[in-house]
Amino acid sequence: MTLKLSNGVNQKKAMKNSKVDETVLVTGGTGFVGIHCILQLLQQGYRVKTTIRSLSKMNDVIEMLKVGGIQDFEKIDFIETDLTIDRNWDKAMENCTYVMHVASPIFLRIPDHEDEMIKPAVEGTIRVLKAAKKAGVKRVIMTSNFGAIGYSHKDKTTLITEKEWTDPAERGLSPYNKSKVLAERAAWDFIESEGGDLELSVINPMGIFGPSLSPVLSSGFGLLQKLIDGSMKALPNINLGIVDVRDVADLHIRAMEYPEAGGQRFLALSGGTMSLIDISRLIKKEMPDFAKKASLKLVPDWIIRISAIFSKQAKSILPLVGVYRNASNDKAKRMLNWKPRSNEEALLSAVESMIKWGAVK
Repeated sequence: MTLKLSNGVNQKKAMKNSKVDETVLVTGGTGFVGIHCILQLLQQGYRVKTTIRSLSKMNDVIEMLKVGGIQDFEKIDFIETDLTIDRNWDKAMENCTYVMHVASPIFLRIPDHEDEMIKPAVEGTIRVLKAAKKAGVKRVIMTSNFGAIGYSHKDKTTLITEKEWTDPAERGLSPYNKSKVLAERAAWDFIESEGGDLELSVINPMGIFGPSLSPVLSSGFGLLQKLIDGSMKALPNINLGIVDVRDVADLHIRAMEYPEAGGQRFLALSGGTMSLIDISRLIKKEMPDFAKKASLKLVPDWIIRISAIFSKQAKSILPLVGVYRNASNDKAKRMLNWKPRSNEEALLSAVESMIKWGAVK
């Protein structure tokens, strides 16, 4: 099922690049990254299709785009489908030059078995690629993550780069990260064995922050909320690579437009890492009225390890404790002229969104 909206409002900004003959499909239009991709594509003049699990979510997308400044919805179409079914994928791909495969399977609980997360991620990716090939799509830009690259890097004297792969058998690897590495592996294998003329580019973001276009906040905001409201009385030794969602969307578009990006993967991070204490200190400094309860105390690693024996929460964060995350963003900057915002801007704009939507008071 598809639905098209139109109105008579002109939006001069949307036509600045005159991409009138190119249609881009964005899977997962209600997601944090997906909606920012749609927003920037429309601003640059592309026609956009997006998949949503139910057309009842269409107005949610429209409202988020309005927050982002879009007024003319003549160039966006909605297709109801999801990664677990074949229905409507051929329709979604019709007349598309490019596909941004951003969607991931949705889980409202931790699965009893990792295959519950891995199987739909892998099969959904292949479903999208097969439909894209059948429709004659030029290039698919796939959203993977840092978990597919950096968790098996043991040499702490060197930066992590796109040449590396996480071993899916890595001890402590979460089902989510395992699903990401296996889905990306399956995508590259498909392109090599039966992709034909279809091209693939992959974006591997680290921790995604930045402004939210809706009060429904992504998982990264939950971490910030626990920091700000004092729920985390002491902070584990976790370091994060950070990237602004606006820059992730921009990198997807650059990987779509630049011919040399075909067959490449790109790490998306602002540069360097920040510890949870660094993040807490930043928010306390820049937004003191909202971060009075934020902790600056560190939990020793050995306490997390012992607690993980008894606590599901401690067990869930243990794989993140002490993980080396120093990665390079040089490839994206050099090859695609990508210029990301700073870690600080990504984080503070996320907190501003939380204040705006009432998540922080």
